[in-house]
Amino acid sequence: MRTSEQRYISLDAMRGFAVMGILAMNIISFAMPEWAYITPAAYGGDSLADQIAWFFAFIFIDGKMRGLFSLLFGASMMLVIDRAVAKGESAAQVHYRRMAWLAVFGLTHYFFIWFGDILFLYAIIGMIAFRFRNWSPERLVKIACIIFAVGLALWGIQFGALQIFQYFATRPDASADMARQFRELMDSADLAFNIAPDLALHRGSYAAITMDRLDEWSTPLILVVQSIGETLPLMMIGMAMQKSGFMTGNWDAIDYRRWVMRTLPVGLLLTLVLGVWIVAVDFDRITALAVFFFWGAIPRIMLTVGYAAVLILIIRRYQNHPMLARVAATGRAAFSNYLGTSIVMTTIFYGYGFGLFGHVGRAGLWVFVLGAWAVMLLWSKPWLMKFHYGPLEWLWRSLARGKVQIMRR
Repeated sequence: MRTSEQRYISLDAMRGFAVMGILAMNIISFAMPEWAYITPAAYGGDSLADQIAWFFAFIFIDGKMRGLFSLLFGASMMLVIDRAVAKGESAAQVHYRRMAWLAVFGLTHYFFIWFGDILFLYAIIGMIAFRFRNWSPERLVKIACIIFAVGLALWGIQFGALQIFQYFATRPDASADMARQFRELMDSADLAFNIAPDLALHRGSYAAITMDRLDEWSTPLILVVQSIGETLPLMMIGMAMQKSGFMTGNWDAIDYRRWVMRTLPVGLLLTLVLGVWIVAVDFDRITALAVFFFWGAIPRIMLTVGYAAVLILIIRRYQNHPMLARVAATGRAAFSNYLGTSIVMTTIFYGYGFGLFGHVGRAGLWVFVLGAWAVMLLWSKPWLMKFHYGPLEWLWRSLARGKVQIMRR
């Protein structure tokens, strides 16, 4: 499914849906203390409406939108490589320049705008994934599954042991020493709900927030280590999808429906079970962490693939609809929309802006999400009717190619 400008509307529109979904996922981290994203018991889960909002996001959004973005990153990376080869350019040079500048954007985003950056992560993982560009789709998927399984096993060992320790330490017949060790663990810096310092920091000045990020300079590198076991496999699967024609809508509709039925029902059922489990244990932080890092990984990747198949079917059916054209334009300007959203949301919620951090409930945050979606859909298409690229897409492309790109149509 190509447009007249030799763009794949399937990739653009999916990227548009993904960048909008990313905001619905990230809004909690923009507006509340960090722990609130893991469990509403930490913050923002007092009312029934807020708990329903958490449950909805947990089932349908959390992790899946980032996963979809990772698939699309791998597919787009493969497309850029293929186009460079077709033009007689050095694919390695084109790719690594793009990734190097993306890393710069990511670090700038992390240190000076918002701590939840994924651009640096994608840049580093993208550099690794380039090594697999010549592999067949079958090999890419096979090795991706192996990497994913190894990473999952490591998380399982860590959080499985933690859950076993919690089980025995909280039993009525637990020894006093074991109970004491468990209390000390729960009060440690890694597991305690350090809400007050987080609230004070993000309700404070820009200088204080920036200095805190600079003090935590190693966080982007830690995120790479923590996330490589899921992000790299997803990128590799995205590369395989691009090579096989999945992402460009070249498969038969029945094949996409088959993948929907293989992934969505089971993925949703497993995610629902996990959500009920978290609710049943009163949003216990260890259970929530274990689900986030370990138990939820397989259903999350199933839903990610299922979402991709569903979106392809939707895009094929409505590819001439005006609203889909706006979604596709949002995807073409996804880089600008992603970073622009960070600037707007931190200004709304942080102390140097309107200071709403921690003052809006989970359900109420959907007002900001819907408002931002409207802005994305309204500005992207008119802009791209006049210009070839979104503003940050133009800057990234110009820097990566070492030449100012033609902007106006």
